Amino acid sequence: MDITKLKIREMRKLLDNKEISSPELTQIYIDRIKKYDGKLESYITVTEEIALNEAEKAQDIINSGKAGELCGIPLAIKDNICTDGVKTTCASKMLEDFVPPYDATVMEKLNAENIVMLGKTSMDEFAMGGSTQTSAFAKTKNPYDINRVPGGSSGGSASCVSASLCAAALGSDTGGSIRQPAAFCGVTGLKPTYGRVSRYGLVAFASSFDQIGPIAKDAHDCAIILNAIAGYDRHDGTASKLPAADYTSKINMSMEGVKIALPKEFYGDGIDREITDAVMKAAEEYEKMGAVLVECSMPSLKYAVPAYYLISSAEASSNLSRYDGIKYGHRSESGDDFNQLICNSRSEGFGSEVKRRILLGNYALSSGYYDAYYGKALALRQRISAEYDSIFENCDMILTPTTPSAAYGVNENVSDPVKMYKADICTVTANIASLPAISTTCGYNADGMPIGMSLVGKKFDEASIIGAADAFERSFEYKAPELI
Repeated sequence: MDITKLKIREMRKLLDNKEISSPELTQIYIDRIKKYDGKLESYITVTEEIALNEAEKAQDIINSGKAGELCGIPLAIKDNICTDGVKTTCASKMLEDFVPPYDATVMEKLNAENIVMLGKTSMDEFAMGGSTQTSAFAKTKNPYDINRVPGGSSGGSASCVSASLCAAALGSDTGGSIRQPAAFCGVTGLKPTYGRVSRYGLVAFASSFDQIGPIAKDAHDCAIILNAIAGYDRHDGTASKLPAADYTSKINMSMEGVKIALPKEFYGDGIDREITDAVMKAAEEYEKMGAVLVECSMPSLKYAVPAYYLISSAEASSNLSRYDGIKYGHRSESGDDFNQLICNSRSEGFGSEVKRRILLGNYALSSGYYDAYYGKALALRQRISAEYDSIFENCDMILTPTTPSAAYGVNENVSDPVKMYKADICTVTANIASLPAISTTCGYNADGMPIGMSLVGKKFDEASIIGAADAFERSFEYKAPELI
């Protein structure tokens, strides 16, 4: 038995029954990382010493009989989530040497559960990208085929979960950055409702979209992690004060009578036939379980990508203005005066994709263009939210493809950013409308690459989409990557 292939709850039983210790489990993962991560590059920083120390402390709690569900479980953390005393680089030269003096709220919550942190995972620089190829330090590969991308921006987290280099991981999702890599790497990823999980300590990309969430082997494990990290936080002004639920409460739920919407625009032009067929086959499985399929429409979907990129880039241009090489961040060694120093520091510290979005954001916010671009994008945001509300008046959840295609080659879209932006068409609307969404594997294409489907739920109803994803997963035949 390869223990690294097990689910969190299966590891929990082995730990509690003393069939393996947390230090032993942690060492198995560390050895596996050393063996395989050289070809996958899913980690930027591996915290071996910290992990083994945390495992020893967790074992003491396990021995006392007071262990919670995540006690002693080895997890990985996306490298834009602040970790006290451990480098948090955002995969950017700008923050190459940044060591936070505090933990993000999600880390405080996980540490209170006595998890073991294996390390910080690679990502697209400042979470801007869909391939993890804009990382300045580790250009992550897909475990199913190392010549393909793992998706992004949480590609490192998805890749290491898929390759069993951690039990589960945290990612962040601004426009699909948890769900898209989960789909590409054949794992399950959950974006909670905006405000359900504190953003305090998450390095900001687009503040009205960003949300931290779990990536794991299945929906049940995602629910276990969400139980640990969800809830109000006084440090985050956008955190919801609604009490967190038990997100495992609808595991093993019946799908009888559940109304699932199928918006026709998500199944039209631009979506690969293999993707559409796989998701529709999943819809038929739900129908066999007793669910009711409801055809509907979302006319504004065609405007979603430009609206998302205008708003998110505008917010990014503001958030990233703080990196000037003076207060913190990369500081250039050249510059004859104050302005030149800042210009050189930002030119050297930021990669091309980050610069592109800063330029786009500043343009959208500039005098004379604000109303024509940013203002209209905000109006579209309201329209898309209204269309979701209309669908949810008659349906419980929405089923869509997660991506228009399966994972593409590592060099395929590098020189065509517009093509990469268009690939977000299936995910960005959930962020625009602040809705929860979960992606899980529903098939494989002719090349054996995973295909993901997404379930979008009503605000703060994560439990229902987790339950529905779990219902499908229990009947689905999963194929682990053969590479590892």
